[in-house]
This record gives sequence, C-alpha cells and structure tokens, in this order.
Amino acid sequence: MSRYRGPRVRIIRRLGVLPGLTNKTPQLKSSSPNQSAAKKISQYRIRLEEKQKLRFHYGITERQLLNYVRIARKAKGSTGQVLLQLLEMRLDNIVFRLGMAPTIPGARQLVNHRHVLVNDCIVDIPSYRCKPEDSITVKNRQKSQAIITKNIDFSQKAKVPNHLTFDSTQKKGLVNQILDRESIGLKINELLVVEYYSRQA
Repeated sequence: MSRYRGPRVRIIRRLGVLPGLTNKTPQLKSSSPNQSAAKKISQYRIRLEEKQKLRFHYGITERQLLNYVRIARKAKGSTGQVLLQLLEMRLDNIVFRLGMAPTIPGARQLVNHRHVLVNDCIVDIPSYRCKPEDSITVKNRQKSQAIITKNIDFSQKAKVPNHLTFDSTQKKGLVNQILDRESIGLKINELLVVEYYSRQA
C-alpha cells in the first residue's frame, strides 16, 4: 500500500489530531447521542485505528510500519515503546520536531531535496535513523536558509521535545538522547498496534 496523498482533514476527522500529518483542525460534525451510542465498535477496528494513527502521523507505508514492528520485536524492552522510539528517531520526524518544517511530509520534502545536513554531511533519506549527539543543520545556501527561516517563524508555537535542543539563530538542532514515552505528544496506545501485527509480523 502506497503513501496516502488524499485529503488530510478527512483523516484527522476520522482518527483525531495528528500534528505530523497536518496542522489544520477539522470542523467536527455534531451527532446525536443516541446515534453514537448505537454504534458498537469491534476490537479489530480499535486496533486498526490505532495502527492507522501511527501510520498517518509518521507518513509511512504499511510495509515500512510492519518492518519497524519486526525490528522492535527483536530489540530488548517493551515492543511498543521501542517501536515509537524507532519512528521518532527518523530524520524527517526530527526535522519536524525541531520546528524546521510544519509537518512530517514537509520535513520529508526538505530532506529529499538535500536541504538538511546530519553531522555536516548531506542526508537525503527521510528514514535515516538519528542517534544521540547527532547535529542537524541546514545547508549553507540562501534558498535552504530562507525555507527553514520561514518554517521556524511559522512553527514557533510548537515546543521542542526534551530529547532535542534547537538553536534558532544558527538553525542547528541536536539529538540529546533517545526520547521517553511522555515526549511523544500523540494520543496513541502503541500496544494495540503491536497486537494488530501479532498475527502478521
């Protein structure tokens, strides 16, 4: 299944707020209490929606998410927590979290177009896994600097998570450590995602 390119508001209306997908807020339709109470949600659907939240927020394909689940299973520690750490340490997500891009698809485009440097080397692979003490900077070209400055001004409201630091004057970010669960800021039950894939991975 390929990456979703359709209307983003439709997705957040169905799944809830996904800051990585879009910064728009949908107009929620009012439904009568009797109508919503009548709908019985299956356990499969609950797990599917949690999986879809994760997929759409990080902008990854079904195959990529399945691969991350398999890697998380082999690692030590809680599979759900390791899965979230793997996704959060992707370069496109780090660029988004630092405020260099308004969304994760926007961050992926910056990385693909070779505007971003990791430890002073151009990296154009959005799925590149960052490590603690990696420095994320912008190419020293006028166009690259202008794009990032515009994005930083736009997303200054967003708070940089504890595992990252960002110097807006030098446009330089630093990965301090592997993040903890509280820093993610996404309402998701990762254990349900692991359960969803338990028969497939």
